[in-house]
Amino acid sequence: MLATNPPRDQTVQNMFDRISGRYDLLNRIISFRFDARWRKRVIQAALAGADPHILDIGTGTGDLLFDAVKAARGAGRFVGLDFSLEMLRLARAKRSRMAHGARAVFVMGSAMIVPFKNATFDSAVSAFVLRNVSDLPLLFAEAHRVLKPGGRFVSLDMFPPSRSWFSALYSVYFHCFMPRIGAFLARDRAAYRYLSDSVRRFHPPETVTALIQQAGFKDVTLRKFLSGAVCMHSAVKGA
Repeated sequence: MLATNPPRDQTVQNMFDRISGRYDLLNRIISFRFDARWRKRVIQAALAGADPHILDIGTGTGDLLFDAVKAARGAGRFVGLDFSLEMLRLARAKRSRMAHGARAVFVMGSAMIVPFKNATFDSAVSAFVLRNVSDLPLLFAEAHRVLKPGGRFVSLDMFPPSRSWFSALYSVYFHCFMPRIGAFLARDRAAYRYLSDSVRRFHPPETVTALIQQAGFKDVTLRKFLSGAVCMHSAVKGA
């Protein structure tokens, strides 16, 4: 098994526990509500078949998983996995207010040691998770393991945008103003400074494409939004 970084993982886990109460609000504000549109693109790419079995890796407060439940219109089975207990508590509270919410199950666990058998799911998805993982190859290997042959993996995350006038504007907003917004609304400047730094230090999306391929996935595609500031990767587990 590939090595992980327990101290970093614990720090990230504690951070998400701290900011869980304002996480959804800040996502909407920081992304200008584009996050909802991008999540729907993920679900459109991931859903297949009349009775899908879907795993949301790093589900957080459950927004991506609930989008999948809505899109499937009550059919299928849906599992959200996260290592933050406070995030999962919020996801479970949302479940009672959602149509067909009872089809969503939330499990506490690590994205790098997914607690399910081989070839369990038709699709595995994630949104804004990759930057927070200490061992990306292991995450992709675990996603590949729990997918059925022909299953689809789709991830959405933030990346340093391509160099342009937009990247300069984005840099000012995301690295200067966004941590201040987080400090004001979540009372946790360090958490949103971490978010800014995690994007600045993250791999280029093409490197992530290569890592997904190395995990055994086929037909890996990359779609860029906002000049590459947000990217969606999609891949298929071979038969």
